[in-house]
Amino acid sequence: MSSMFNKILIANRGEIAIRIMRACRELGIETVAVYSSIDKNALHLRFADEAVYIGESEPQKSYLNIDNIIAAAHQTGAQAIHPGYGFLSENSLFAERCLQENIAFIGPNPEALRLVGDKIVSREIVAQYNIPVIPGMENKTTSIDECIAFAEKYGYPLILKTSAGGGGKGMRIIRSKAEAKSAIEAGMREAQTTFGDPSVYLEKYLEQPRHVEIQILADNSGNAVHLYERECSIQRRHQKIIEESPSVILDSDLRRRMGETALKVAAISGYSNAGTVEFLVDSDNNFYFLEVNARLQVEHPVTELVTGIDLVHAQLRIAAGEKLWLNQENIRQNGHAIECRIYAEDPARNFLPSAGKILFMQEPGGPGIRHDCGVITGSEISVYYDPILSKLISWAPDRETCCKRIATALNDFPILGIRTNIEYLRDIITHPEFSKGNINTGFIDRYMADWQPKSESAVIDRAVIAAGLYGGLNDARKMNTAGSPEIPSPWEMLGDWRIGSRK
Repeated sequence: MSSMFNKILIANRGEIAIRIMRACRELGIETVAVYSSIDKNALHLRFADEAVYIGESEPQKSYLNIDNIIAAAHQTGAQAIHPGYGFLSENSLFAERCLQENIAFIGPNPEALRLVGDKIVSREIVAQYNIPVIPGMENKTTSIDECIAFAEKYGYPLILKTSAGGGGKGMRIIRSKAEAKSAIEAGMREAQTTFGDPSVYLEKYLEQPRHVEIQILADNSGNAVHLYERECSIQRRHQKIIEESPSVILDSDLRRRMGETALKVAAISGYSNAGTVEFLVDSDNNFYFLEVNARLQVEHPVTELVTGIDLVHAQLRIAAGEKLWLNQENIRQNGHAIECRIYAEDPARNFLPSAGKILFMQEPGGPGIRHDCGVITGSEISVYYDPILSKLISWAPDRETCCKRIATALNDFPILGIRTNIEYLRDIITHPEFSKGNINTGFIDRYMADWQPKSESAVIDRAVIAAGLYGGLNDARKMNTAGSPEIPSPWEMLGDWRIGSRK
């Protein structure tokens, strides 16, 4: 086994930063957190050995600021940088800069990242190897006129996508010429804000397909395996909100062919580290290459639960130079896993982001429940970043039990002070059509368009009483003068307390 890193900087925040820090701790690796002005008391700082301030709250001035992140790595002696997902995770210039600065980038090599990170180029290349793709633009652009010209030539509906990143950011369905200009402008603005690159492209839009992706791992010597599929068809505004594995639509033959195609894409691109090859599957079970997400995915826990393989551990081992230790024939799917993304958003106000302080939160638990979380009672939720709070994941031997487990956990998950999508997710999971596995990317529009939150007064009453028992938690959160977190003891986290004598 190759020598592992001694210290890694995590160029991210929230639940994914904590997830990576936990993996590093398990492997005996020290970690460096970075934070912006508004994140000076963020939970991820508690999990790191060191913390470095990298700029003001706006992403462009902090988590997208390459110079400041590189400087933080040098300042702390970090040997590697893990970008998490979002922000700079698929930025080939960042990966190249790390290489130039003699810092390992925990992700694909810069050349592969340039290739698959450019959605247009990757589509063109895989098409040359007879991998089916959806018709679309042959180049990325920042020209509205160029987009409209393509639309007029190929007709509607079309889907606008960002070239520099994924996660549904910047995506817009365009169904007519009347809405084209405003949709393109809005998509470009979101792409610039989120990824620092306004480039977009257009594809023909398939109505209500399934979104199925294949997880891959590849080392730096050309060895690769796939870890089977994740079904990601439950999407709102092109953002995945529920993912599961295995997919109910795949039989053994389709699963084999999609896995082999994903490995072919990895070989074509010279891919290394963890990544996901995404496909759309139509009603006739024909699948089309969509893109490569060249990073750790938000939904990676479902794959970990059904395969028993820790993907962050794998990323670190591969980045440290270790050859792949897995054989395809020995990788199996076991049971069923479902993930729900918990967002700070208000379902009663068209899912607008919900900022503010979490007055009380009680994490769900129970057999087969995993909760990857980036907040606690007292956390401040800002409007500057993606509103994801946590990921709730369940595992069970079969899909029916898995659905029941995660529905129960969602029902036992109070969060006060901000609005969340928890009730919305629970109603999707318990919907009869979801239970039957009758899902596609049009599920939300078809079955949840008229959804309204129910009265939660009883839950709120209980939670308010419980919140009173946790007063003073936020007072225990401290930062020392160097900016590094002081981790409070469990007793400090209880706030004011005393041992009284019985009279």
